[in-house]
Amino acid sequence: MSDIYGPPKGLDDYVLKAQAMAYDGERAMFEAYGRNKYASTGVIQWMLNNGWPSTMWHLYDFYLQPAAGYFGTKKACEPLHIQYSYDDRSVVVVNSLRLGFTGLIAKAWVYDFHLRRLFFRRSETASPADSVRRLFVIPEERIATDVYFVRLRLSHKAGRVVSTNFYWLPKTPSSFDWSIEHEREHPYYSWVTRTEDLTELSQMAKVQLDASAHRAPGGKSIQVKIKNPSGNLALQVHLAIIGEKSGEEVLPVLWQDNYFSLMPGESRTVVARYDLPPQDGPLRLQVDGWNTDAQATQFGEAKPGLGKTNGGAVGGDSAYQ
Repeated sequence: MSDIYGPPKGLDDYVLKAQAMAYDGERAMFEAYGRNKYASTGVIQWMLNNGWPSTMWHLYDFYLQPAAGYFGTKKACEPLHIQYSYDDRSVVVVNSLRLGFTGLIAKAWVYDFHLRRLFFRRSETASPADSVRRLFVIPEERIATDVYFVRLRLSHKAGRVVSTNFYWLPKTPSSFDWSIEHEREHPYYSWVTRTEDLTELSQMAKVQLDASAHRAPGGKSIQVKIKNPSGNLALQVHLAIIGEKSGEEVLPVLWQDNYFSLMPGESRTVVARYDLPPQDGPLRLQVDGWNTDAQATQFGEAKPGLGKTNGGAVGGDSAYQ
């Protein structure tokens, strides 16, 4: 962690960095398997859950709190999914359904650390049933800063978004020693000869997000509308439902999405479903993130029609389209 993101400044910073690493690592593992399905031999998920609070590799813990790794896995395992390949920088559409699609539009943006656009590509494609389709490669020579961002979107021609993805990447990735000598000595590990450097992320400007939350009739789900009104990226935005009396997160909870990123001007609508313990009383929404200080929002009155998901669609009002 310290080599990649920098030494933690305290417990909160340690947890923040651990969650980012878990999201990135879990997503990469399942995306690699999806891209190489029927050639790769499988995935061993260690571990699914912990018997205690932890920050390492799990999807959820003893208290059923979903961690960043859960949402990285959920993102990677979308039935129709757009992704970036760490090994060859290709943009790939993975279809895990027994249904083919035509008239899809894939878009890829690359930004430097200061959100200056370095690359953009639009590609019309089809996605046959149970398929993997490489669309294009992001050229390495376009990368101008030590840390850069890749933003992907897959939509129908009519405009409905079916998959999005967002990556924070180092200009120089980690390298490994795969020699047989090391495999004999430590058969479960590969040696890292050079560690990627993402410490520049600690210099990201702070972002204050606009958020509102409304209960659905029956009080078992909420709809959160969240927007980034600033001119800076909001990375790894995290949402939680907090009980006023206990001060604790309401668990178990099923978020449509979490630990996502918002470009300047971008907005999201996200639904969460939960069983409310009666002793928690009034609820509030807590929003925090990599460069977002924790802020609380009271729930609004219940509105008819809330609680319906929007398929993970991302708002189209970003200035960085």
